[in-house]
Amino acid sequence: MSVAVAALFSVPLLGVVLNVFREGQGNWPHLVSTVLPDYVMNSLALMLGVGAGVVIGGTGTAWLVVMCRFPGRRLFEWMLVLPLAIPAYVVAYAYTDLLQHAGPVQTLLRDLTGLGPRDYWFPNIRSTGGAILVFSAVLYPYVYLLARTAFLQQSVCALEVGRTLGRTPWGAFTSIALPLARPAIVTGMALALMETLADFGTVAHFGVPTFTTGIYRTWYSMGDRVAAAQLASVLLAFVFALLMLEQWSRLRARFHETSGRWQEIKPYALRGWRAWGAAVFCAGPLVIGFIAPVAMLLWMAAIGGHDPLTGRYLELTANSTTLAGITAVLAVVLALFLAYVARIERSRLAAAANRVAAVGYAIPGSVIAVGILIPVATLDNAIDSFFRNTFGFGVGLIFTGGIAALVFAYLVRFLAVSFNTVQASLGKVTTHMDDVARSLGHGPLSTALKVHIPVISGGLLTAGLIVFVDVFKELPATLIMRPFDFDTLAVQAYNLAKDERLTQAATPSLIIVACGLLPVFLLSRQIMASRPGARQRTKAQAQAADTGAPVLPAGS
Repeated sequence: MSVAVAALFSVPLLGVVLNVFREGQGNWPHLVSTVLPDYVMNSLALMLGVGAGVVIGGTGTAWLVVMCRFPGRRLFEWMLVLPLAIPAYVVAYAYTDLLQHAGPVQTLLRDLTGLGPRDYWFPNIRSTGGAILVFSAVLYPYVYLLARTAFLQQSVCALEVGRTLGRTPWGAFTSIALPLARPAIVTGMALALMETLADFGTVAHFGVPTFTTGIYRTWYSMGDRVAAAQLASVLLAFVFALLMLEQWSRLRARFHETSGRWQEIKPYALRGWRAWGAAVFCAGPLVIGFIAPVAMLLWMAAIGGHDPLTGRYLELTANSTTLAGITAVLAVVLALFLAYVARIERSRLAAAANRVAAVGYAIPGSVIAVGILIPVATLDNAIDSFFRNTFGFGVGLIFTGGIAALVFAYLVRFLAVSFNTVQASLGKVTTHMDDVARSLGHGPLSTALKVHIPVISGGLLTAGLIVFVDVFKELPATLIMRPFDFDTLAVQAYNLAKDERLTQAATPSLIIVACGLLPVFLLSRQIMASRPGARQRTKAQAQAADTGAPVLPAGS
């Protein structure tokens, strides 16, 4: 069954690959000679710019909140994760209204200086540079989360050895801490770049031609599914190049903490301008990626937004909630099944099946949509033709006519999110509990129901919430695969922004942001408890509070 699930989830990838060499409507040579070079160059520019932005912002802020004391440090520790709650295309809508010619920034500039509309130059946010800024501000938490975890798991022992050998604080960071955290930083950067390549709403709104916009236009404007699949195959090449880069960066290197005693890193107190400089450095990406866009959306919704309690918005919210809820439940069930099979079988076949089933997170939603619609639409038409020829009546489009194919696309895209969370939670349950349950006569299913699921219920809830919010925000696959007259909040926000009705687009955008905050807070709590020895320190502090005894430093 595990292999069957993996085979089913590989259908979108096979659907794209098998259509690469098919003969379509003759649009592929035209695309190659006209727009494909722009897609490649813009994608490379976005990858270089966003890669540099997220590494600098995510690694710098992670190092500062772990290693230094400065004003607002405790607040920044969890607030720096907040941009994960807001989709990039929502930030793009907010900044377009904020920085456009008739927006408040340029209006204030003209009022203060007395300049006319053509008397000054102002940077255009709807450009490749603007897209890089938006992606960097929204996606740096991928690097921040992983880099901060890596820094928290480093003992002070290695850093102290470096200091005794004459390393300055900056030298210890560049030659010791940074190399130890390199795998985490590269993984976070790869995740951010995959999200950049998968994005549709931001680049479409900014008018930046990329593979996702090209796939959408080829599918709908030209009606050429084969050419769309061929574009998707080129985008897949970029994605797999990123995966290979992430694997190559680690090679056979391993990074371990070799000290037998854990010693807590004591933050270095910054003084004067250094302290305020650190606070400004941490505040910058937070303000750009979350505070300013949300404030702008609230202002836009207040002056001209829609009423979220109307029948139309209640229907949109119900549609989004239905899709997200069904997908979240199915994703958690499938993830639990795959992770549990790997736990009890411990075979290479089960591990390989899990890797295949989880590869969808690296594939953009537009590629998954193309890879699913081509074979599933063919199957739908074959079933309908069979019933018409055999029984004299048609059954319509069973899979693509409803939400079944769309939910399957979401599962392919986000199963890896729930699987990694569930596998991490299940890995913390000692195998001795399995042995005890077996000795008491319980089989694998009974053990899972009575032992494992109650123990990891928190991890299952977290996995479900993360998938729920990811589906809530998903735009490319929804645009391509949604049934007729079935819209979601993400589609509503995109349609309003496409018509330049940015003020009205603030209402569905704010609902999406509000739904993304809870999983972000859960992630922040998990990262706070991720440091080795955290539970021991908490237990020691609780005992000291009961007895009145002082708490000794970790490792004493």
